Amino acid sequence: MTNTHSRPPVADRGAWQAEIDKIRIREKAHSREGDAIAAARRRLPMVELDAGIELAGPSGPTTLLDAFEGRQQLVAYYFMWEPGRPAAEQCEGCTWCATQVAELSYLHSRDITYAVFCQGPYAESSRYRDFMGWRMPWYSAQDSVEELLVGRQVGMMHLVCYLRDGDRVFETYWTTRRGVETMDNSYALMDLTVYGRQEPWEESPEGWPQEWGTGSGHVTRINGRPIAQWPRLEAGHRDDLGNTTASTGGTPSHCCGSHGA
Repeated sequence: MTNTHSRPPVADRGAWQAEIDKIRIREKAHSREGDAIAAARRRLPMVELDAGIELAGPSGPTTLLDAFEGRQQLVAYYFMWEPGRPAAEQCEGCTWCATQVAELSYLHSRDITYAVFCQGPYAESSRYRDFMGWRMPWYSAQDSVEELLVGRQVGMMHLVCYLRDGDRVFETYWTTRRGVETMDNSYALMDLTVYGRQEPWEESPEGWPQEWGTGSGHVTRINGRPIAQWPRLEAGHRDDLGNTTASTGGTPSHCCGSHGA
């Protein structure tokens, strides 16, 4: 298939490698700055939470402390939710985030539990988890999210880190919006390619494709659904979430479909 988009100039291998060597210097500086920021995170103070804050899980009511599964650390992703809406209208941004986290054994080897704290009802949202084929621990934080995310925008995606000291629980770090990109590998791989994410906020040469994020503004949704839902449907999985209203073909008004720069 012929590439109809603009392309980089062609160079001989020596000139091409010389330009990569220039980028490599900046990449190494970027990595070192990332290491320095991570070191600063490890030196942050922490704030104590009530370890008994209630969540809902597969066996009914449980607690924040229980969500650690006996490990010392917990990373929780706060999944946005539209109660009563069909799967097609659930948040494409949160679906994108959750889909990236598949293998948990590496986290477990460092005494870290990863779990989703959905900001919606357990029964309905856990059916979405099953439809998507996810296997991470899943809880509903619907009734306690105000307490868990005190001082922050409830209903927004958040990634939060916790530390357990015996029966005491502390919050050590949190981030939101583009901060949750740390969960993603798809964007990281796109950033290595010549056309990048193909989103209009990126600084790219004239003629580079940048259609994603225009019009509807959604960068993780195709044909009215979060992108990751289509392979599940094609594999024959049903997306019935139970007590849901008919799809309008729209997108929830507060859904995190476009993250911007």
